[in-house]
Amino acid sequence: MQIISAPQNFNEEELYVDLQPIFGHSLYLKCEGFNFAGSIKLKAAAEMVAAAEREGVLHRGSVLIESSSGNLGVALSMIAASKGYGFLCVTDSRCNLSTRRLMEALGGRVHIITEPDANGDFLGARIDYVRALCASDDRYVWPNQYTNPYNWKAHYRTTAPAIAHQFPRLGVLFAGVGTTGTLMGCARYFAEWHRPVRIVAIDSVGSVAFGGTPGRRMLPGLGTSVRPPLLDESFVDDVVRVEEADAIRACHRMARHGFLFGGSTGTVVSGASAWLRQHDVPGDLDAVTIAPDLGERYLDTLYQTNWLHDLYGEHVLSDEVVAAGSRRS
Repeated sequence: MQIISAPQNFNEEELYVDLQPIFGHSLYLKCEGFNFAGSIKLKAAAEMVAAAEREGVLHRGSVLIESSSGNLGVALSMIAASKGYGFLCVTDSRCNLSTRRLMEALGGRVHIITEPDANGDFLGARIDYVRALCASDDRYVWPNQYTNPYNWKAHYRTTAPAIAHQFPRLGVLFAGVGTTGTLMGCARYFAEWHRPVRIVAIDSVGSVAFGGTPGRRMLPGLGTSVRPPLLDESFVDDVVRVEEADAIRACHRMARHGFLFGGSTGTVVSGASAWLRQHDVPGDLDAVTIAPDLGERYLDTLYQTNWLHDLYGEHVLSDEVVAAGSRRS
């Protein structure tokens, strides 16, 4: 029996899905959606809040504020409710309605940015709003997931050691790219491990994390319109960029086997499958990727037919494409 008094004290670390029956490759998917925040972002949120408390930044009457596309906002709103802080999430229209309602149910407030900045960037506009609010009222405390080292340290301390424990013969780890907290925490840990592990970053087409031309991205969670300050490419061995349509196909393919995951998971699984089709991993080594959350929050978007057809065309989920699997972009 496990008994807790704070919601952030529980997180399932040992659940993996074997994806070989679905995608035909030996690939294990670490499921990070089984906690009270419903995503891997609980780890970064808890670590950043704890650091702010140790440093004396947070105190009675403080209001946490963060720019988030959804999952970190939920995690921070949950921790704020548990600890007695206020919380304000600054997001944009890509944040799912169910996620906004969840933050509000936990006592948080949500501000939606409707106009991009001068560069046409919603992330920049969100961050500008956060900075202005912090400058105008000292009650606001901004963890700043984009530059906070405790973002990646959370995964250095928890996610990577958990994978290493379960897979002592790990050969390749696939990690999605957003703030790069998960990627950098895991990559730094395995760079110090007793044997080499290949680190493959999975990014979205239209993201500029590793350079390139910015483009439309409708799936929240992965990808970025600016280079992540936390990113150190020296720890990354390879990069795979995934079209959103391929990420959606991967999600629906898993759903047809009873596993409902979010768009970030579809992206990393699609990218990992594409990489595995083109590279040989020795039979005695394991390949692992990470599912940041589950799929219930995306029922009105990536699992909703009209939404999919409007954005990606009527044939995005054709049986022939789903059966063939995802393509490398």
